[in-house]
Amino acid sequence: MRIAGVDIPNEKRVVVALTYIFGIGPKTAANICDKAGISPDTRVKSLLEEQGIKIRGIIENEYKVEGELRTELSFNIKRLIDINCYRGKRHRVNLPVHGQRTRTNARTRKGPKVRPGVGKKKAPAAK
Repeated sequence: MRIAGVDIPNEKRVVVALTYIFGIGPKTAANICDKAGISPDTRVKSLLEEQGIKIRGIIENEYKVEGELRTELSFNIKRLIDINCYRGKRHRVNLPVHGQRTRTNARTRKGPKVRPGVGKKKAPAAK
């Protein structure tokens, strides 16, 4: 089944399969199942066509998911960078934004350590 441009797995329960869509977590997936009147324990492969259409309609009309949500998040970050606030500056230089320490750790944002003096030695000059 394809919802919001994502192929959701057929073998999983509907609640779990819906979380494969960016912007839908476990709580939202459970709410969607309640609104559609589908048991959360139902497998995706055993859904009827009209149930799939109902789920698609709920997601399209009530939630921001996938491309639309990703675009909104990137615009939010761009806005922070443009107004030159503290969080925007941290995003610009690729450092942690939420107040974490950076003296140690923060390797995910900062990348691998850059160590001085490590490199290729120069060949001795020929006489």
